[in-house]
Amino acid sequence: MVNAEKAAAAYIHHMGLRRRPYSNYPDQEFGVFGENGRELLERVNIPLHEGDPLNNDGPPLPRPEAILQKMHWNEWLRERGVAFMLDNTNEFAGAITSPTKGLGLRQGSSNAGQYSLENDIDWNKLAGIRGFQTHIIGVGRYGIPASRMFGDNVNPSQEIYGGGGNVAFHLIHFYGEETLWGGRLNIAAGRMSTNTDFANSPIYCNFMNNAFCGNPKAVTDTYTRSSYPGTSWGARVRGRPTDSTYIQVGIYFPERGIYGVQENRTGFKFNGANISGVLTPIEIGWEPEFGKAKLPGHYKFGFAPDTSDHYLGVYNPPNRRNAWRTRMTVPNCPTCQGVGDEVPGTGIRRNFNWGLWFLADQMIMKNKTADTLEGGLVAFFDAYWNKADTAMRGKLYAFGLVDTGFWAARPLDTVGVSFSYTGSSRYTRDAQRFQIAHGMVPAAGSAYYQSGGAPLMWGSYGEQRWGGTFEVTYRIHVMRGVTFAPDFQYFFNPGMQRVLKDAAMLGFKSHIQLF
Repeated sequence: MVNAEKAAAAYIHHMGLRRRPYSNYPDQEFGVFGENGRELLERVNIPLHEGDPLNNDGPPLPRPEAILQKMHWNEWLRERGVAFMLDNTNEFAGAITSPTKGLGLRQGSSNAGQYSLENDIDWNKLAGIRGFQTHIIGVGRYGIPASRMFGDNVNPSQEIYGGGGNVAFHLIHFYGEETLWGGRLNIAAGRMSTNTDFANSPIYCNFMNNAFCGNPKAVTDTYTRSSYPGTSWGARVRGRPTDSTYIQVGIYFPERGIYGVQENRTGFKFNGANISGVLTPIEIGWEPEFGKAKLPGHYKFGFAPDTSDHYLGVYNPPNRRNAWRTRMTVPNCPTCQGVGDEVPGTGIRRNFNWGLWFLADQMIMKNKTADTLEGGLVAFFDAYWNKADTAMRGKLYAFGLVDTGFWAARPLDTVGVSFSYTGSSRYTRDAQRFQIAHGMVPAAGSAYYQSGGAPLMWGSYGEQRWGGTFEVTYRIHVMRGVTFAPDFQYFFNPGMQRVLKDAAMLGFKSHIQLF
C-alpha cells in the first residue's frame, strides 16, 4: 500500500499536478448568501483546486454563514460528515406605475418565498467511502410574482415562486456524486435539476427578477430542461483536463408535468411514468485567472438536444401532411378559456428540440474584503437561443455588473445592476398574428378581460415581439446569516408586448440562514 501511494505521488508530480486540498469553500463562507442548494453549483464555477489525490476525497460540504452557527448537535453531526441547513428566502415587489387600461389589469403588490431544508453527507467521513457524497433538498413555496398583475408572465418580478406543489415539503434534489483523481473527475446521478449544473452561475441570484436569476429564463422555455425546483432522473459526468478547463456531459430523462400539481405535486413520484424522451446536454468551460491579482473569469458554451415530443403551440402553415390537425387545441394551453385555443397548425408535434448558450463573467477589479469568492467588481454577459419551432422565447441576452466589498465600511454588502432582452420566436409571432387577423381577440374593455382572461397564446394581450428588464439592487449584510436587498425593476414592453405600457416596481429580497 505504501509503495502504491509513493508511486501515485511520483506519477502526479511527473504529470505536473499540484497536491493541495480543495479551497472551493473556506471554513466559514462569508459572503455566500444564496438560498440552499446554490452553493453546490459553485463546484463548477470555480477553477480546480485539487483534492488530495491519494485520499480521493470530495470538496468540503457547504457551510454558509448562519444565525445559529454553533449548535452542539449540528457541529457533532458535521464532524462526522453530516450537514443540515435550513433557510428562508422572501421576495416582495409592488408596481409604482399604473397598468394599461381596458384589459382587466391592475396595479398591485405581492409576496413570494421559500423555506428549504438541505442535507449533505460526506460518506468518507461517515463510513470511509472515499470521494462519495449525497445531497437531499426539499422546499415549501408560497406566493406569486406581482408582475403578473400588469401582464408580464415572461420575466416574473420574483423568481422564488412556482413548482413547489403547494405542499409543506416538496422534494427536489436526491442524488449522489463521486469525486475521483483529486477532483479531475466528478460523477453524479439521481433526481437532479439539469440547470443546476448546466447554463448556470451563482452570480445570477444577486438579483430578484426571473429573467436570469436561477437560470437564463429561456433555458426553462421547455420542461425537458428541468430547473430548480423541477427535477428528473439523470446522470452527469464532469472532467477537468486542466486546472482551468472542464467539460461536462449529462443524460436526463425529462418528465411531463414536473412543474404541475397533477403529476408531481410532492416530488416523490419516482416511477418515471411520464418520461418523454432523452436530454443530453454538453458544456465546455474555461475558468482563467488573469494578472497578478488572479482575477477569476468563467466562460461557458453549451448545447442541449432532446428527443421528447413537443407540441408547438406556435403557427405552422397547413400542408398535406398536417392538414387534418389544423384545428387541434393546444395541450396544456395556458390560455384555453374558450378563446384563442384553436389555431391552425398548433397541434403539430416535434420530437427533437435543442438549446444553445454562451455565458461569461469576469472579475475586473478585486476588493480587499473577507469575501474571498465574490470580493470584487464582476461583469457578466449571457446569450441563449432556442429552436424556434418548439419555443415561445427564441432568444435571451443579458449583461450586468455586480460589486461586493466596494465600500470599506460595509465589506460584505453587494450592489448590482443588470439588463435583459428577451425575444419571441417567429413561430410564436405567426400564431398570434393569425389569431388577431381571424378575429380571435375580444374587444378591449369587454367582459372577457374583466374576468382575467388573456386572449392570445402564451397568456398574451398582444403580439409578443421583445421585452426587456432593468434592475438595480443593493444587498445589505444585516448580521450573521441575514441579508436584506432593496430592489428596483423597470419593464420595457412587459411580457414582450408593445400593447402594454412600461412598468416600474419597488421591492426587496431577504434571506435568512437559520443553520
